[in-house]
Amino acid sequence: MPSRKPAPDPARGAVPHAGPGAPAGPLAGHPDGPVAVLVVTWNSAAVLPEFLASLPGGMAGLDWHLVVADNASSDGTEELVRSLAPDATVVQTGRNAGYAAGVNAALAAASAREGGVRTALVCNPDVRMGPGCAKVLVDALDAPLPGGARVGISVPLLYEEGGRTPVHSLRRESRVTRALGEAVLGNRRAGRFPRWSELVTDPAAYGRATVADWATGALMALSRGCLDACGPWDESFFLYSEETEYCLRARDRGFATRLEPAASATHLGGDSQVSPRLWTLLTLNRVRLYGRRHGPVATGAFRMAVLLRETSRAALGRPASRAAARALASPSALRAVPGP
Repeated sequence: MPSRKPAPDPARGAVPHAGPGAPAGPLAGHPDGPVAVLVVTWNSAAVLPEFLASLPGGMAGLDWHLVVADNASSDGTEELVRSLAPDATVVQTGRNAGYAAGVNAALAAASAREGGVRTALVCNPDVRMGPGCAKVLVDALDAPLPGGARVGISVPLLYEEGGRTPVHSLRRESRVTRALGEAVLGNRRAGRFPRWSELVTDPAAYGRATVADWATGALMALSRGCLDACGPWDESFFLYSEETEYCLRARDRGFATRLEPAASATHLGGDSQVSPRLWTLLTLNRVRLYGRRHGPVATGAFRMAVLLRETSRAALGRPASRAAARALASPSALRAVPGP
């Protein structure tokens, strides 16, 4: 297949950190093969039954196969999948390897099946797809866009449980000015101004097909061309920022991320909002990712802007921001390898 875009900048196109379970080379597959539904689990028994029950309606109109990569759950998750979805492919990573490692293991297993991977649907186990959600996302893939890019990643509207308005799931790429805007104005107020926030808050953006730099990774469809061009997911983040890095890498290779408002799903997540440990990991990974795409001076400025934001939130009594601010102030915390 001819390249859709010139070769990426080496600083932005480096081979990601991937483990031994990642797929090697282009994925096997057939254009008429099934959609691979990829789910990564870790102690997910409480949310899996509803997820599995939502799949027939959410995947309506598509030929699909479920692949579950389990990161050594201790709550019976693997046994539950085998019981409730006996036709699914279950991959045991043998350790709490992180989200991207699970995605890579699931991709490799899907590619090894007869028919391979036509398209991949990457799902969190706490997502509940609306009727026909997946078909809308899959049908949107490979649509041409101005400038020669194509839709390589499609995402639905996401709702909180019981929510009537979609969550702000679209994002702009990190910049120093955006981190400063969020520190001074707060991300929701700053989100009205593209220069000053990563968060896209304009209601109109969620009422139409909208291209974004990246989107929340709770549920996303990936085209075969995007999968082949981007290769494995980057496992070095362990958790958080892996979907950001993947979307940006895809964009660098000519595959855009686009919201499809005709597709919708409910996402039950939110642990990072209340857990100091997870919020700290999320915050540090934002700076780590920025550092991979920018020079040391810009990265230092970005780190200080994020530190200002977390410090201001900590002053308002938010324990998670207090923990994140302490970590940001420590150079050794950023050098540490993320893990469980």
